[in-house]
Amino acid sequence: MNAPERVIHAAAQAVVAPLARLDAVSMLYATTRGQPAWALQDVSLSVGTGEFVCAVGPSGCGKTTVLNLIAGFLKPTRGVVLHQGREVTGPGPERGVVFQEYGLFPWLTVRRNVEFGLVRKGIDAAERKKISQRFLALVGLEAFAERYPFELSGGMRQRVAVVRALINEPALLLMDEPFAAVDALTRRTLQDELLRLWQDRRFACFFITHSIDEAVHLAQRVLVMSPHPGRVRAELEVALPYPRRPDDPAVVSKVAQVASLLGAAEALPA
Repeated sequence: MNAPERVIHAAAQAVVAPLARLDAVSMLYATTRGQPAWALQDVSLSVGTGEFVCAVGPSGCGKTTVLNLIAGFLKPTRGVVLHQGREVTGPGPERGVVFQEYGLFPWLTVRRNVEFGLVRKGIDAAERKKISQRFLALVGLEAFAERYPFELSGGMRQRVAVVRALINEPALLLMDEPFAAVDALTRRTLQDELLRLWQDRRFACFFITHSIDEAVHLAQRVLVMSPHPGRVRAELEVALPYPRRPDDPAVVSKVAQVASLLGAAEALPA
């Protein structure tokens, strides 16, 4: 097993304390044909405190499995998953999750969706309303607090999903292709809003995407994964200032570099 290729400029690399870490993690799934299959094999990676990391790779490379392991929804077959130095044994409010499918409760208003975690914490109604209104204002949805999810656009629903995760003040936000289902213009708006929230609140983010452009637009570091079984084949530091313009030659160069690494990773034998 070769170590992931590291394409990191030494002068640009920051020393970031590890927040979440996978150490030599492998994941075996049972299949419908009765033959077990390795979804991940010997994966080691980390997300630093306050760091924005994107994982890119083809379908079937295990990106979502990695996210579910960090979230505590799955347990590894081999290896260990750590968060803040402790083994992950299940979900926790310190790790917020945003899914591609929004995951909102259709029978609850926007406010009550956002306040769901606060209810579980036992916070009283008046304080919940104050907190939820403040968080909805962060994404321009305070006027929609009493609407239901079906009354919102796809982009607005995803804003609600992000706020519902952030209201618990997680140290790490896990995002599984959260903007894949919206149009290109809305997607860029949501990307920029996410960056603004990340810069303001300084949570760490582990973001899964199929889009190389999206990864370079968002991430401080990009992990390139290959499939069958999933491995981290390379990682690339994106030491470019924000905001990043897609026509910036430095951004274009990074996109090309990630594309080259991704192509090389897919060509490697399993």
